[in-house]
Amino acid sequence: MSVQKLRLKHGWSQQQLADASGLSVRTVQRIEAGEPASTESLKSLAAVFEVDFSTLNPEPNMNNPALTITEQQEKAAFDQVRKLRGFYLHLMKYVVVNLGLLAINLIFSPHTLWFYWVMLGWGLALLSHAFRVFRPAWVLGPDWEKREVEKRLGRPL
Repeated sequence: MSVQKLRLKHGWSQQQLADASGLSVRTVQRIEAGEPASTESLKSLAAVFEVDFSTLNPEPNMNNPALTITEQQEKAAFDQVRKLRGFYLHLMKYVVVNLGLLAINLIFSPHTLWFYWVMLGWGLALLSHAFRVFRPAWVLGPDWEKREVEKRLGRPL
């Protein structure tokens, strides 16, 4: 079983796992990313999770052709959830900071509204971030690629 799955099953952060196992957070991150781990590190993690050392394996590398389809789908799902979390954090920061700037603008210079320039610039960056996370499949996605290849090869769609 992978280290990341066990950690999430216990509801622990990487920091909490590192503290419990006596490893550094960076070591935990490397093991979860599929980098090779020392036997001692894996034994420490196995002891924390109370599993047999032989059943514990680091997160496999996505480029490994030996990955099953299910493991690839799980990895892709984890990646998508991380992207989604990053977008939501970005959105919350955008709202909080811009509300603060609006309040500062209205208190100190109500006749000159300058906060909307920050809101506009940052809003464009947020929109770009949203497009990367929620990109519709028809916009430069796999179906679009397939249609373009078929068109270039002169095959009917």
